[in-house]
Amino acid sequence: MHGPPLVGWLLVVLSAATGLSCLLRHGARDEALMGAGMAVMAVPMSVLDPRPWEPPLLAVVFAAAAVRALRLARRPGHHLHHALGAAAMVYMAAAMGVSAPAGGHAGHVTAGTPLLTGALLVYFAVYILSAGARLMTVTAIAPAGGAPTGPATAPELAACRVSMALGMFAMLLAL
Repeated sequence: MHGPPLVGWLLVVLSAATGLSCLLRHGARDEALMGAGMAVMAVPMSVLDPRPWEPPLLAVVFAAAAVRALRLARRPGHHLHHALGAAAMVYMAAAMGVSAPAGGHAGHVTAGTPLLTGALLVYFAVYILSAGARLMTVTAIAPAGGAPTGPATAPELAACRVSMALGMFAMLLAL
């Protein structure tokens, strides 16, 4: 990842912890995959230069996740959001491959297409704000000490998705 190493490490921790939490507490495999991929991609380039096979491998994994999410989009849920998130990961992996030539790291090379990066930033910002507002409304209405509705309660899963979208937003800014 480009940018200050501290920001990269904070994104690694946020992404890995959120993905693991989503998986263990909610069984949310899509968020866990996204968190693991984001953690790998956020490792600062000054610490670990990506191998030439890493960006294409990440792109293939997330392209498969996007196709799966699109196929499942006929069912209720946030699968279109998952498809767009996976597509954004493909885009970032491709940009990572272009900006980090073999044999060294890219330095201050700008990666990605500014228009597409901007569109993705707008999408994730709107998603964070709208999902966060819904989350605040749901938790404000919920009775104190109320029993959860199951292992993946809606407010907790929404908080997981907001955290992942926030990490995605930060990674796109650092692109």
